[in-house]
Amino acid sequence: MTDVTGRRLRLASPATALIFGSLVLVLAVLDVPLAHFAHQSLNASGGSTPFWFSAALGAVGFVVASRSPRNPLGWILLAAATCTALSQDASFYVVADYRLRHGGLPLGWVAVLAQPGWAAAIVLSGLAVLLFPDGRPPSPRWRWVLWLYLAAATLYLVGVLIASVGAIAGHDIRLDASGNLQVLSHPTGSSAWWGVVEAVFLPALAVCWAGSVAGQAASYRRSSGERRQQLKWLLAGSAIAGAGVPLAVWLSVKHGIAAELAGGIAGACGQLAIPVCMGVAILRYRLFDIDRLVSRTLGYAIVTGLLVGVYAGIVLLATRVVSINEPVAVAVSTLAVAALFNPVRRRVQRAVDRRFNRARYDTDRIVAAFSARLKDAVDLGSVRDDLAIVVQEALEPTHVSVWTNE
Repeated sequence: MTDVTGRRLRLASPATALIFGSLVLVLAVLDVPLAHFAHQSLNASGGSTPFWFSAALGAVGFVVASRSPRNPLGWILLAAATCTALSQDASFYVVADYRLRHGGLPLGWVAVLAQPGWAAAIVLSGLAVLLFPDGRPPSPRWRWVLWLYLAAATLYLVGVLIASVGAIAGHDIRLDASGNLQVLSHPTGSSAWWGVVEAVFLPALAVCWAGSVAGQAASYRRSSGERRQQLKWLLAGSAIAGAGVPLAVWLSVKHGIAAELAGGIAGACGQLAIPVCMGVAILRYRLFDIDRLVSRTLGYAIVTGLLVGVYAGIVLLATRVVSINEPVAVAVSTLAVAALFNPVRRRVQRAVDRRFNRARYDTDRIVAAFSARLKDAVDLGSVRDDLAIVVQEALEPTHVSVWTNE
């Protein structure tokens, strides 16, 4: 038992994390020649995720695994990054082999087996959310969710493997433009069974994901201190992902450079939000800045929405009702928005801090009250005592001392 435990601890080491991180980096770099070989865009999904996502996910997993090797979440993130990077490489290779060269390249069947690595990455990502932040379910009562998730995920992955092996054995390797096997992306005929599998197990996986998030939310309400801040980071990342990914999908059907750029930014934020927030929470790096981050994000989002509404309202009012020339209306709207920015930002930020960053709001209120009292204070001793009380209430240090040169 001692040898097994020692071997396990030696395997989970910064050196092992460096090996896996280097593997992800190599696989991500290989995207460049393989994308050129397949005549596809490097940033295309290619039947998997873009190469930059695999690299970023691998970076987060490497940092977590190297800094906290006993926490399994770093290794789960590294494994997910490896699967997505390998899937992307395989997608480019199978397109080059079976769509451009009609099966003339060597080891094409290996790429066909590796291409559905995105399915394993999906499973690992959900597992990371379920086991956050210390590699265990939120509570012992949620172990059944973990076992249900693992059972559904195993059947799902086995189904992917069977469909891929069946396509290879039957010499019926048909791909769509992105490199996905058509038996997986558009199951018909003899492969219709895979459609049934997806119809059953994908909702089961989604339910388990929702259950894990619900469990973390319930744990957040019961927790306090450091763990509460960790869960707050996870929930913030989940909220960003829940908003960013659907927005990116919606913008993907729109035309224009602005929609394409906005969709790319929303997709990047949505995909990277959860792993990055996990990394911050696990490593406890600037952990307690989450309240400030959330309040600032909400504050600027609200201010942006209000000012965009004011800008659009003035332009429409000036051009449609008052019949002012459009350039003049745009100039007036721009000046109005510029004049309103700071007053609106201060009022909105104060309201948001009062609700989402209460500690900072209370600190500002305490300091403001002390400044008001300081104007009329004449006794140095009372000022010293008042200052010590203010520091204690605002910062809550373990020890306070005030030195004066009287």
